[in-house]
This record gives sequence, C-alpha cells and structure tokens, in this order.
Amino acid sequence: MDLKIILILSLSHVFTDLTGTALPAMMPFLKNSLQLSYTAVGTVIMVSNMTSSIIQPFFGYLSDKVEMKWLLPVSVILTCLGFSFLGLASSLVVLLILVVTNGLGIAVYHPEGTKIMHYFTGSRMATGMSFFQVGGNLGMAIGPLFITYAIALAGLRGTLFYLILGIPTLTILLLFLRELTLPGRGERGSLREEKRTSPGSGNKIWGPMSLLVFAISMRSWAHMGLITFVPFYYIHALNGDAITAGRLVFVFLIGGVVGTLFGAAIADRIGHKSYFALSMILSVPLLLLFLQVRGIWVFVDLFLIGLLLISSFSVTIVMGQTILRHRLGMASGLTMGFVIGMGGIGAGLLGIVADSWGIMTVLKLIAFMPAVGFVPILMIPYRFNPGGSRKGG
Repeated sequence: MDLKIILILSLSHVFTDLTGTALPAMMPFLKNSLQLSYTAVGTVIMVSNMTSSIIQPFFGYLSDKVEMKWLLPVSVILTCLGFSFLGLASSLVVLLILVVTNGLGIAVYHPEGTKIMHYFTGSRMATGMSFFQVGGNLGMAIGPLFITYAIALAGLRGTLFYLILGIPTLTILLLFLRELTLPGRGERGSLREEKRTSPGSGNKIWGPMSLLVFAISMRSWAHMGLITFVPFYYIHALNGDAITAGRLVFVFLIGGVVGTLFGAAIADRIGHKSYFALSMILSVPLLLLFLQVRGIWVFVDLFLIGLLLISSFSVTIVMGQTILRHRLGMASGLTMGFVIGMGGIGAGLLGIVADSWGIMTVLKLIAFMPAVGFVPILMIPYRFNPGGSRKGG
C-alpha cells in the first residue's frame, strides 16, 4: 500500500463528505431565513440526493471511458464552492443552484477517488479501501456538528468556513496530481486487453453485480432509516430531548468509523463475501435489542449497530470492483453513490410508513432489512483467497 497517497485521498474524502450530512442539519436555519415551506425543504434534500448520489454511476462510466486527470481537483472545487456559499443564498432558486453544484462535486469525486484507490491498496484491498472510507465516514459523522458550531459562531455565513478547509484540500490534490494519476496505467492497459479477449464476460458479471447492489441497498435502507428515524424514536418513544437525539446519530456514525477499520482487516483474512454476510445477519439481533434497551444502553447498542452494519462499506466497494474489474469507476458509482441514493429513497418510503403506522413499525422493519440483504449475498459467485487474488462472477 502507498500510505502517502491513501492519506491524501482519505483527507480529501473527509472534506467531501463533510458537506453531505451538513445540509440536512442546516435546513432548519435556511427554512427560517428564506421562509421555505416543508415542501421546499423536501425538494432541496431530494435534489441534493439525486445530484450527489443517484447519478454517480454516470460519472463512473465516464471515468472508465476517458482518463481525465483533473476530475478530482474539479470535484473538490465544485463541492467547496457549492456548499461554502449556501449560507449566502438569497432565494430558493439560488439555493438549489448551489445545492446542485455541491452535489455534482460529490458525485464526481467518489467514483474517481475509489478507482484511484484501487491501484494503491496492494494485496490488502479491503484494508486499504477502509482508510479511504473511514475518511468519508468521519466527514459524515462530524458534518452536522461542524456546521452547527459554524452557524452558532457566524450565522448562516458560517458556511464560508468551508473555504478554509476546501482550499488546502484542493492545493494538496494539485501538488500530488501527477502521483495520483500516473500509477496503474500498465494495469489499466492489461485490463482493457483482457476485456477484449474475454468474450461474453459481460453476461457473467451483471447478475452477481445486481445481487450485490440489492444487498448493499438493504444495508443502505437500514443505515439511512436509522439516521432519519432514531432521533424521532428517542424523542417520542423514550421521552428524550432533541439535543441528545442528535448525539445518538453521531454515536451511530462514529461506530461506523471504528467498524470500517476493523471490519476491513478481518474481511481480508476471512473473505469479503463471508464478512459482508456475517455483518448483515449479526446486525439483526442488535437492531431488535435497540427497541428494548433504555438509558446509556441505547447509546451502547446503537454504537455496536454502527460498528457492525457500516463496517462492510469498504468491503462491498472492493467486491464491486472485483466483479466489475474492467469498469472500476462504474463499480464505485454503483456500490457507493447509487445505493446511498436508494437508501435516501427508502427513508422517504419509511416516512410514509411512519405516518401511517408509527415509528415503532418503521424500526421493526429496519431491523429485518439486513436479513433480507443476507440472502442475495449467499447467491453471489465470489471467490476469495486471503492474501491472493479475488475473482468475481
């Protein structure tokens, strides 16, 4: 593993995903400032989700077809400018333009970033990818806290503090751009040659990839469902306060940060598919237990759920890149952005369930989603040799 390049990519991932969870956290402030309706608030979040997540496979496809060295710096520029000026938006239209700009930056960054990471992880693919993913998980965890303190310090203009983080991130990427793009050319060439000499391979990869995407989508539904509805459960069912409810989400995401590091190392030893399956099925009893515990055990159990459920994130990226080994950008777009977008859609559908049957019903459904995803994992043809080669499909 090239630790210097991995560190650079991980730090840039922190900044990129720092904006992802910050937008929902600042929407109450924007609602008051711009006098937005709840429909407008929902539209802003939907547009952000569509531009930052759902369209990632398109940029992955583009990255696979054309080698563009400038994609990473451009993605950071779009992410930084789009979010830094959100607090200065004078109308809903301006707000949406900035949200789209920020979302496009996030969508461009992830397929290209994970594709480059593929060439620097060495034989311990999941472990190397976990360092990259931990950056994203950490950014998502501290995003709401950072924007809250920024707004408390400077009002909505506090979004300009993101320039202080974005400019150094962009500078580092530009300084090391040559090192980020030159390695892997020989391997890319050999993969293109292998693709040309492997007729019919496309028929063998999309079946396993579809199973993998479905399984990850179930994990993403549970993930986004917990982030969305755990605060409401804590406030309305456990009679907690809103501030502590926000801390619960932070604890859940920090559990994911820790789990991503440990889970990837274990997966590289016992096998990616085996670890993904175990992490999903073992999450179910913890999710059911969450509905029974009270007091400090609510935090402990939710931390363990995050530790286990989110721990397979980098593992599934590697699985996708192994199955679609000729289309690394597409694999990254599908296993990251697309499934996160599906999780957002799932959270919206769960909201309809909550309105009709209550929060408890939603959390019970979430508890069994990893079990639903467990079944297709077992059906994926995926061979793994610890310390050796991985063969998908």
